[in-house]
Amino acid sequence: MRTITVPLELINLQDDGFHLLVEIVVFGETHFAVLDTGASRSVFDKGLMEKHISDITVSEEAQAATIFSTSTTLQGVIPKLNVGKLKLKDYPAVALDLQSVTDTYLMLGHPPIAAIIGGDILMKYKAKIDYEKRILRLYK
Repeated sequence: MRTITVPLELINLQDDGFHLLVEIVVFGETHFAVLDTGASRSVFDKGLMEKHISDITVSEEAQAATIFSTSTTLQGVIPKLNVGKLKLKDYPAVALDLQSVTDTYLMLGHPPIAAIIGGDILMKYKAKIDYEKRILRLYK
């Protein structure tokens, strides 16, 4: 089993909690994603997906809830997604409007968010989070 170590960025949300951010590469662009152990699956920003994928469909599960919002979901296939050195091809992605998350982050002086990495990826690759070292370990 190969270990993939990915650096994490810990951000302080006005002394009211913390979020872990991980750098991802999607559509050949580097972005930040929130690492969310409570999310059942990963989601990507609707605007980002619409910009790069022509074959997007409205999900049959018309509503999806995250800690950030509840909205209509879209589905599409991301040809290549990298989380550190973990390379996922033809990733079946769900998209939500994450603009309110980005707006809040920018207001607090943090980078914009393009995705939420959730349980589908974290479980499949047996994720371990080391808060002290600020790293995510994935096992392939």
